[in-house]
Amino acid sequence: MSIYVIDDHPLMRDAVSMVLRRVRPAANIVELDRLSRLSSAIGKHGAPTLFCLDLNLPDANGCSGVVSLREEFSDVPLAVYSASPAEDMEQLCLASGADVYIDKATGSSRLADSLRALLSEDTDADGDGDEADVPAGAAPGKLTKRQVQLVECIARGYGNREIAEHLQVSEHTIKVHMYRLFKRIGVTSRTQALHYARTNGLLPSKH
Repeated sequence: MSIYVIDDHPLMRDAVSMVLRRVRPAANIVELDRLSRLSSAIGKHGAPTLFCLDLNLPDANGCSGVVSLREEFSDVPLAVYSASPAEDMEQLCLASGADVYIDKATGSSRLADSLRALLSEDTDADGDGDEADVPAGAAPGKLTKRQVQLVECIARGYGNREIAEHLQVSEHTIKVHMYRLFKRIGVTSRTQALHYARTNGLLPSKH
C-alpha cells in the first residue's frame, strides 16, 4: 500500500512528501510528475491508500484529474492542493470527488492536519482497525469509531469548535472528518447524519 503524490513541481512534491513522512513515517510515498504515470507506478509500488493531487498538471487541468482518479479509485482518500484560493476552486473540487481542498499557501501544520485526518479516517486514536471501530449491531464498514464520536457530538448540539475541543484535535481536522462522514453515509447535513445514525442504531438509546 502506497501514498501517491502527483505534482509536476519538484519542490512542492518534496514539501508534501516531507509532511507525509512526519504524519506516517513508515508509509511508502511515491512521487509522480503527471497523472499518466500512475498506472505503471501502482503496478510497481502497490495499491494506493491516499492521493495527493496538484490541481494543474501537464496532462490534467482544473478538476479533470480529480474526476479521473475518482472514477477509477472511488474509495481512496483524495487530497487536492492548488495555488488557486479556496473560494475559487474548493467547492468545485469537492463536488468532483475530492475529500479535501488545500490552498498551497496554507502552512505545513494545516496540511499535516488535513492529511492526518484522511489517513486516520478508518482507524481510531489507538490505532485499532475497522472491525474494532464498528459499533455493536452496526453493519460492517458503515461507520468508524471516530465517525460515531462525531455523530454523538452532533446529537449533543456541539459545533465544530466544541467537537474539536472534545476530541482534542484541530477544528480543520473535524471539518475533514465531517466531510468524510457525510460522503460515507450519503448525506449532506448534520440533521441527516443524525437521522441516519438513529435509524441504523448507531447511537446509544439516551440520544
